[in-house]
Amino acid sequence: MSSEDEIRRLIVELRILEGTAEALQSRINLVDAVFTELNMAKRTLEGIEKEDSEASIFVPIGGGSYIKAKLADVDKVVYGVGAGVSVEKSLEEAKQGVDERISELEGTKRSLEQQLSQVIRRIQENRDRLQELTAERRREERT
Repeated sequence: MSSEDEIRRLIVELRILEGTAEALQSRINLVDAVFTELNMAKRTLEGIEKEDSEASIFVPIGGGSYIKAKLADVDKVVYGVGAGVSVEKSLEEAKQGVDERISELEGTKRSLEQQLSQVIRRIQENRDRLQELTAERRREERT
C-alpha cells in the first residue's frame, strides 16, 4: 500500500473513530444522568422510610418549584421498572430494585469507559502514524 493510500485510510478511520468516541461519550453522559436520578430516588426512599404517615414533605414539580404535601402511606411505592412501566412495591423492594439498577448502571458505565479508552488509544495511534507518514512525504518532496 502506498503512503498516500495509507494516509487516506487513516483519515477515514480517524473520522469513524472520532464519531464512535462521541457516541460513547454521549452514552456515558446518559448513564451518568440516569445514575444521578437513581441516587436521588434512593436517598428519597431512605428519607421517606424514616418518616411517619401524615408527615409533611415538599414534592418537586419542576423548575425549582415545590408543593407541600402529606405522606399518606410510607409502606408502598409506585416503582418504575423500565419501558414506561411502573408497579406498586413495598418500600424495601423499591429500594432493592433501585440498588440493583444502580449496580447494573455502574457495570454499563465501566464497560463504556473501557470502550472509549480503547477508541481514544486507537485514535492517538492513528494520529501518530498519520504524522509520521506526512512527515515522510514532506521529506520526499523536498528531495
